[in-house]
Amino acid sequence: MVARSPAQTPGLIDRGLRWLLRLRFGQAPLRFALADGVNLLVPSGPPVATVLLRDRSTLLRLLMHPESAFGDGYSSGRIDVRGNLVAALEAGYRAIEGDAKKPRAFRLYRGHSVRASRANVHRHYDVGNDFYRLWLDEQMVYTCAYFPNPESSLEEAQMAKMDLVCRKLRLRHGERVVEAGCGWGALALHMARNYGVSVKAYNVSREQLRHARDRAWREELAGRVEFIEDDYRHIRGRFDAFVSVGMLDHFGLENYGALSTVIDRSLDREHGRGLLHFIGRDHARAFNAWVRRRIFPGAHPPTLSQAIEGVLEPADVSVVGVENLRDHYAKTLAHWRLRFEQSADAVRGRYGNEFTRAWRLYLAGSEAAFRTGSLQLFQVVFARAERQPVVWGRDRGDSNGVS
Repeated sequence: MVARSPAQTPGLIDRGLRWLLRLRFGQAPLRFALADGVNLLVPSGPPVATVLLRDRSTLLRLLMHPESAFGDGYSSGRIDVRGNLVAALEAGYRAIEGDAKKPRAFRLYRGHSVRASRANVHRHYDVGNDFYRLWLDEQMVYTCAYFPNPESSLEEAQMAKMDLVCRKLRLRHGERVVEAGCGWGALALHMARNYGVSVKAYNVSREQLRHARDRAWREELAGRVEFIEDDYRHIRGRFDAFVSVGMLDHFGLENYGALSTVIDRSLDREHGRGLLHFIGRDHARAFNAWVRRRIFPGAHPPTLSQAIEGVLEPADVSVVGVENLRDHYAKTLAHWRLRFEQSADAVRGRYGNEFTRAWRLYLAGSEAAFRTGSLQLFQVVFARAERQPVVWGRDRGDSNGVS
């Protein structure tokens, strides 16, 4: 047997790595290269970007655990993308799309007890109001906007989204509304100011509640909007409308029964109706592993069937409208990402380079996921089965958003 010289070994390793790369990303218009100048994978056509890896061990980790290794590698600088980051991520998602849609079992990611949910929220939302103020709209709305036309500003689109929610709920002056997860309070204040309702809004983020209560006091709405620091499972009282925007994907599948119980006991038996606005999937599978670990602990985007069967069917309500705003979320994220980049130096100065790169990747990856259809944004309107609101048309002013 002829022994291989040390000089031959890297060549054999590179051939093996090229073969593995081609298996996973062979159809993607991406160039993969090592920092030492070795090209590992070159597409047949023009590449949309170059993925530059510091060394072979980084590449090996990427091949073994692509989601976690790419996120950690990009954040730390061991992986870089030369070219359009969103386009590169879109290409990667499309290359592995077939594998992602295969039926598979997935774990219930636990950690959604009252105490764990509070810790999860704290990790993401209590980074600091000043951080989010750098790149969100003026009202600090951190959920999908609705763009009446492509030229609408982010501020206009977020106002349009809040009006869309209120019209779908068919709010009337004097009604009582409960909101599960209220962010920085924009929707609760909008409902009270523009639709004449009283609102109880539940949240466990102290940073967000501090901002929301300050706004309510300054805008003289504190008597009509009550911001409550408590978990949604502790909601008590009867209400005409229940609304949850951007929270269902954080509740955890194992807690859908508890949410269903809350909706059932909270909604008025005769006139009760509600709206769930949430990130979802077409196929049942877990959230991106890196995002779940580093950015959004405990997150899980449900399918429509999981949301309806797990939350709404047991709550004795009927679904009266479903709409997918996926394209609107991709556009929302493009606005956030641009504003984030304009503030990147300020973010880096306060939080460091690794934090800045992680959030850049998170925003770009989320935009790519909605553009490719890996993620969806559902709005589901529901009402008590015995007294559904009459809907005569499908225009925005007189419908529940049936699509």
